[in-house]
Amino acid sequence: MRWVHTAIIVLFVAATLIFLVQNREIVSMDFLGLSVRAPLAVIAACFYVLGAITGGSAYALLRRSVQSARAPTAS
Repeated sequence: MRWVHTAIIVLFVAATLIFLVQNREIVSMDFLGLSVRAPLAVIAACFYVLGAITGGSAYALLRRSVQSARAPTAS
């Protein structure tokens, strides 16, 4: 099973590197009056990290609420 996980990681890293090489052109992004000009790969990476942080926080909040709901109440 370790080889399957390693193969998946290698494929993901290869796809990421191909994406970085093919998307070096500068793009502009406007959001709420804020304008940013950066390579497409950089903008995509920033949104990926923000999504990972948001998803991790939502998962932790959900896990904590489920654990507290299962905990016996002391009377």
